[in-house]
Amino acid sequence: QLRLVQSGGGSVQSGESLQLSCSERRFGLDYHAIVWFRQAPGQEREGVVCISSNGADTLYAESVKGRFTASKVRRQDTAYLEMNNLKPEDTGVYYCAASSGSTETMCQDRDILKKIDMFDYWGQGTPVNVSS
Repeated sequence: QLRLVQSGGGSVQSGESLQLSCSERRFGLDYHAIVWFRQAPGQEREGVVCISSNGADTLYAESVKGRFTASKVRRQDTAYLEMNNLKPEDTGVYYCAASSGSTETMCQDRDILKKIDMFDYWGQGTPVNVSS
C-alpha cells in the first residue's frame, strides 16, 4: 500500500510560481502513474495532469497547459508539479494520487483526468492560494 506524502504549496501572487512534490519513501513511484488533482472551495475535485510511471507520458488539463509541468525521475521516490504563471483560478487544495491498477499507458487515456474513482492512494493535500 502506497503512502503518498506531499510538500510545497503556499500563498503567492498572480504570475508567480510554486512547486509541489509527492513522495513515496517505502516503495517508490517507478511502477505508478501519478495524477495531480485540485479542489477549489465549493467545487468538485478535478484532474490537472497525469504523468506516467516512467515519466515519459504526460496529459494536461487545458486550463494548465503551458503553465504547469509534471515530472518524475526513474529510481526516485518523488513526483513534482511545477506551477508557473499562477492565476487566482488555480487556488485550491492540490492532491497527488496513484492507482493500484496503474499501467504504463494510463496517461494515454484522454479521459484519465476525469476518472477520479480509479485512484485509491492519495496524498494529504496541500493548499495553494493565488491572490490577484
